[in-house]
Amino acid sequence: MRKIHTAYILLALLLPLMLFTGCQNKKERTAYRIGFSQCVGTDLWRKTMLDEMKIELSLHPGTKFIYTDAQNSSSKQIAHVRKMLRQGIDLLIISPNEAQPLTEIVEEVYNKGIPVVIIDRKTSSALYTAYVGADNYQLGKMAGEYIGSTSKGKASVLEVMGLPGSSPAIERDRGFRDGLKQFPDVHIATKVYGDWLKPNTRRQLARIKDELPGIDAVFAHNDVMASGVSESLQALQTASAARIVGVDALPGQGGGLQMIAGKVIDASVLYPTGGKEAIATAFKILNKEPFSRENILKSLVIDSANVQLMNLQWDKVQSQQKDIEHQQLLIAEQQNIYNNQQIVLDIIVIALVLTVIFGGLAFYSLNENRKINKSLNAKNGEIMSQRNQLLEMSARAEVATEAKLNFFTNVSHEFRTPLTLILSPLQDMMNNQKLMAMEGKSMRLIHQNSHRLLRMVNQIIDYRKIEYDKQSIKTAEGNLVAFVRDVVDNFRMHAQKQHISLTISSAESDIKCWFDAAMLEKVFFNLLANAIKFTGEKGRIKVKITRLNDHVEIDVQDTGVGMSTEELKLVFDHFYQSDHIPLNGSGIGLSLSKEIVALHHGHINVTSEKWHGSTFTVSLPLGNTHLSDDERSVLPGNWAGMETRSAIYNADIKEPVKVTDNRPFDEPKHHSILIVEDNTELLDYLADKFSADYEVFTATTGTDAITKAYELVPDLILSDVVLPEVSGKTLCEKLKSDVRTSHIPIILLTAQGSMEQQISGINAMADLYITKPFNMEHLQASVNNLLHNRRLLKDRFTSDITPLERASGSRQIDKKFLNDFAGIVEQNLSNDKFNVDDICKVIGVSRIQLYRKVKALLGCSITDYILNRRLKKATYLLLNEDMTIAEITYAVGFSNPNYFATVFKGKYNCTPSEYKRKTQV
Repeated sequence: MRKIHTAYILLALLLPLMLFTGCQNKKERTAYRIGFSQCVGTDLWRKTMLDEMKIELSLHPGTKFIYTDAQNSSSKQIAHVRKMLRQGIDLLIISPNEAQPLTEIVEEVYNKGIPVVIIDRKTSSALYTAYVGADNYQLGKMAGEYIGSTSKGKASVLEVMGLPGSSPAIERDRGFRDGLKQFPDVHIATKVYGDWLKPNTRRQLARIKDELPGIDAVFAHNDVMASGVSESLQALQTASAARIVGVDALPGQGGGLQMIAGKVIDASVLYPTGGKEAIATAFKILNKEPFSRENILKSLVIDSANVQLMNLQWDKVQSQQKDIEHQQLLIAEQQNIYNNQQIVLDIIVIALVLTVIFGGLAFYSLNENRKINKSLNAKNGEIMSQRNQLLEMSARAEVATEAKLNFFTNVSHEFRTPLTLILSPLQDMMNNQKLMAMEGKSMRLIHQNSHRLLRMVNQIIDYRKIEYDKQSIKTAEGNLVAFVRDVVDNFRMHAQKQHISLTISSAESDIKCWFDAAMLEKVFFNLLANAIKFTGEKGRIKVKITRLNDHVEIDVQDTGVGMSTEELKLVFDHFYQSDHIPLNGSGIGLSLSKEIVALHHGHINVTSEKWHGSTFTVSLPLGNTHLSDDERSVLPGNWAGMETRSAIYNADIKEPVKVTDNRPFDEPKHHSILIVEDNTELLDYLADKFSADYEVFTATTGTDAITKAYELVPDLILSDVVLPEVSGKTLCEKLKSDVRTSHIPIILLTAQGSMEQQISGINAMADLYITKPFNMEHLQASVNNLLHNRRLLKDRFTSDITPLERASGSRQIDKKFLNDFAGIVEQNLSNDKFNVDDICKVIGVSRIQLYRKVKALLGCSITDYILNRRLKKATYLLLNEDMTIAEITYAVGFSNPNYFATVFKGKYNCTPSEYKRKTQV
């Protein structure tokens, strides 16, 4: 109860500070950082847009506004945006100079989770948050309607267009022509391109000066070119003969409003900059308020009737902006004063609260110390009792561990008897030429893997003897160079088979050293076997023996795959095996080697670099002063029979196996299988078993398998889980998530048989998860069953019922693909130019991948599918619509009624007219 009361007291003391801090936090405002990259338009247009933004930003004090002007350079604009990203912004507003070059950087900003508001021009992608801009088509149309409505009788119009090929020029021209359609007496007499610039406009008008006297009205795509037209007409003394209409109507010095007021031009269509709307939309996005993604700005025609009103409104807005800025300065000064006073008040309150808290804590500590002292004596007694119990449990655990190790060692010993009974009869069978001719390949596989198992059993027993039985060595003096040379000679044949250069070098032919030959040979057996195992064809293995002052070093250097820094730290650990390079051993070979070298009072080190080979260095002391009497033998060193003992290490070296992707067969196979396995013996075995019924492709790494799956699109994939580079589970997830390969059934084979590992494999979207060792008949039946189910699914898709109605049983990504595919075909049935390339562009896959995907899911070609859909729609139109045969022909994408009738009759055994008549009857 005292603890509870104390807690309440502390809470009451802390509450004023918490409430005070909370009030302070409430007063803080969220300060956003908004970046704006401007690039397009005239200087006046850009200035007007920026002024509108500043006016709107004045309603949101505290906002950091980062502004850059790229001066019509796409590369500068990209660099400006990247700099804003490094500075850290909450939202980007951009007026892109060009659509395509700016698409990538806009997508990058959007994909980082930063909202993007685009002004005036869009990019080539839909990855943006909101768009603000005017409709150029409507601007042109309003200009056409204005000129038409103000013209009296017939009128000839000159159109001065912007930059050739630019989207604003194209849209304004199209809208202008549509606006004049309702005025048949008004027509466009001529067009010129002013490229948005006054000098270019004047040069173009000088070329057609003879035609200018007959012009009644001029439509320029911006006010700058309209000003150029006015100057050119004045130079020709025809200014009163033509009315000039521009686009922009910007305020300020040199703007369209000033031109209209000064009667330089007659009217201008307002082209809103969108600055105000962009800032308003930005704050709706940042404040999580509802907003419109597409914001098309409205416009109006400004002439002498309303120009004064527009100027007055702009002057009033400018005046209000100055007032707001002045008020913000005053508020900032007051805020600084308030902040300084608040800091002083905070310090006083915090000091007071801390004083009260520390006093309460001191009183609380005194009471707690008394309680603690009382409980310590009781806990000391409990600890002593628990210590005695732990000692008893430790003794019992040690006895149990020793019993387990003894059982483990005895079982390992017992393995030798059945292995001997396997190897001896097997050797007799291999000596029989008839049996070798029939089943030689299988018997050699059994023989090799039996030796491999025997090696692992021997290593486990040796490890038990050294680690737990404290086995000692019996050394004798011998020629270490001759000993190592004999070891190397036992591996030369296997090195030659794999085209590996195996050499040994020594500056001296006789180096006397004390060593236990039976134990030390296991070290070099392990090192050489590993070197050959991890060195590819045409690699090199060098063994170098060097005498130093008081010791000798033996280097085993290879040009194999090497090891990473993380692997180097663990390479001598008990039972360690790399996840990326699966081994066929027990994981104790190098650990055992390290223990044996340590018994010789030496040490073993390794240096390695990934993909650049490894070097193992064994260092042994010279002389015998470091050896005890028990470690010395009176018998001379003898390493006879080394060839027999090295056989079990040679058996663990993979023989070069040639596995071809396309195996010869007498008749074409209906299905193909991709087998992925890094163990070439198992890969060759599986390929041999399946090649009789299937076309077999193979891969030994996860990366190679993914590439071949995309290129070949097999009917089924059989993969190991532990693979170099990319694991089988990752391979499965990647292929199942790709529209090109999502339909392919995948079977995972693995030695990872726990329930958690099996669930992980199924979660990776594998169709089947089979543990090793597996029954071959079960595996073949599983493959046949998956392919049979895929055929049933294909039959459902290829029925006369639309895939949209029948695709519910397929996987989600396949359903989406079929829905998209069917939708594209349905939308283009009336297009007689529609082809496979059009579908590829929309879906985003290559032609060959689309063919294989549709063939795998629907069992028919794309052309046949499109033809069947057209005929299906034709039957619907014949029965339900009042259309002629010719109209139906063109509605379903046939260019000729005769050809349509021929194809229809081939499908339904009657002409379209007969079909309609029979069905109606």
